[in-house]
Amino acid sequence: MRRVYVVLAGLQLLAVLAQFYFAGVGAFDKPQSGDSYAMHGTIGMMAIPVLSLLATVVATLAKAPGRLIGLSITPLGLVVVQMLIIILGRALDDATGDTTTASLAVLGLHAVNGLGVMAVAGRVLAGARRLASTSETAPKNATAPVS
Repeated sequence: MRRVYVVLAGLQLLAVLAQFYFAGVGAFDKPQSGDSYAMHGTIGMMAIPVLSLLATVVATLAKAPGRLIGLSITPLGLVVVQMLIIILGRALDDATGDTTTASLAVLGLHAVNGLGVMAVAGRVLAGARRLASTSETAPKNATAPVS
């Protein structure tokens, strides 16, 4: 189960890296269209949340420490924050739908929060690998020490 957790955590980090890649693709797409950020949106709204939920369930089943289980669900929460940033930023656009200084200041936080998602995904993978390596090095017939 711990190896499955490592695989899911690795897939989640890959999804976050793909998220940044497709944001770049969307930013440089000319002419800009409604499809420019399609893959970015799909990964952000589907792949990362699903992988976060699966990793959290598997971490729980693998008897990971509570802190690591909590960290595993954090990318899902940060994706919700991403959506709230966009909603608030768009609410600050002017009457014609053009961005304002205030909306740009808020929307810029989308990239900063994305870095947070990446950092958390990296920490989850590191924790999952550490957890898996401790179970592999433990003797198969070891019993818990009596206190």
